[in-house]
Amino acid sequence: MFGRKTDPQAIADHKAAKRALHDNQRQEERAGIREETGIYRELNARVLETEKCVPWYRR
Repeated sequence: MFGRKTDPQAIADHKAAKRALHDNQRQEERAGIREETGIYRELNARVLETEKCVPWYRR
């Protein structure tokens, strides 16, 4: 458990996916979109997929 090294690329991928999701959220809120869109679902799925390789304390 302790001493495991997390792949820096996995962390970067996760942060990039979260950033894209949040940017999309702000854009959709400005446009008045209140429901989930296809883009939101794709970005959210990407966040969930990249999250698997990153420990909770690095998210």
